[in-house]
Amino acid sequence: MIVPHTPATSPPTGAVRKAVVPAAGLGTRFLPATKATPKEMLPVVDKPAIQYVVEEAAAAGLDDVLMVTGRHKRAIEDHFDHALELEQTLAAKGDTVRLDAVRDPARLADIHHIRQGDPLGLGHAVLCARRHVGDQPFAVLLGDDLIDPRETLLSRMLDVRARRGGSVVALLEVAPDQAHLYGCAAVESAGEDGVVRVTGLVEKPAPGTAPSRFAVIGRYVLDPAVFGVLERTPPGRGGEIQLTDALQTLAADGTVHGVVFTGLRYDTGDKADYLRTVVRLACGRSDLGPAFTAWLKEFVAGLADDGSGADGEKGSGEGEEGGVRRAA
Repeated sequence: MIVPHTPATSPPTGAVRKAVVPAAGLGTRFLPATKATPKEMLPVVDKPAIQYVVEEAAAAGLDDVLMVTGRHKRAIEDHFDHALELEQTLAAKGDTVRLDAVRDPARLADIHHIRQGDPLGLGHAVLCARRHVGDQPFAVLLGDDLIDPRETLLSRMLDVRARRGGSVVALLEVAPDQAHLYGCAAVESAGEDGVVRVTGLVEKPAPGTAPSRFAVIGRYVLDPAVFGVLERTPPGRGGEIQLTDALQTLAADGTVHGVVFTGLRYDTGDKADYLRTVVRLACGRSDLGPAFTAWLKEFVAGLADDGSGADGEKGSGEGEEGGVRRAA
């Protein structure tokens, strides 16, 4: 049961400058690779997945990033810090390309770290950011969802927040048989193309019971009122404090909007989709793409020629275009 609250929403003024990146998960789906390496540090081509997320935040003008981590996540802190000995070695060699690549993570934003402690869910991870965020609106970016750098989803969400106030979630239209894998939103028209008003939210509804085909994906712009709601939100599905449940309470006040995303989103939370993500991003690189794509065509043709087929077992991205989630 969600405890009712008195609406308390900040007015649609002031720029959002802070982002929260929950990164305390254990990464059990990628064991044994994540036994000693945080799942967020698994490489996607030549950068850890979490760097793409921070780059997205920085590109949208968010210059203050709080990482909510857990035990054994020191590698994340080290990656976004300066590596003076390595930098000095590269500088002495005159290797400016690699030197810039090493320095870039620390220059993206003012990056802070806090430990979640007990793994009590995404809602609890967001609540851990309360002291750092204060009474300001803020963004939340989940590391399993990589948004293509050419997309402007987060900037669009920040614009909706600036004009309408309240909280904003990113929505992706999914196939009906996939809706139970997500938090799903009930929506109504907001009188603006690509923007809807969220009237309700359900975390991973039972198959066939989803209120719509609009799934909430891992980008949020939240009003600070969410902290008070999270404090009063009891554990929900999985015994965890669900951010979806808190947003359901805010949605009842009419203060939650959704931006419908139809662009490129890469899912790195599933092994098969992770591999597809690496391939897609590598193919799109000007330095790697041409040669890698040529090799890939030959490789796939060889699989077809020897009769083994090239389809393989599909993961949670079944029915999607090459592991890239689009509108259904």
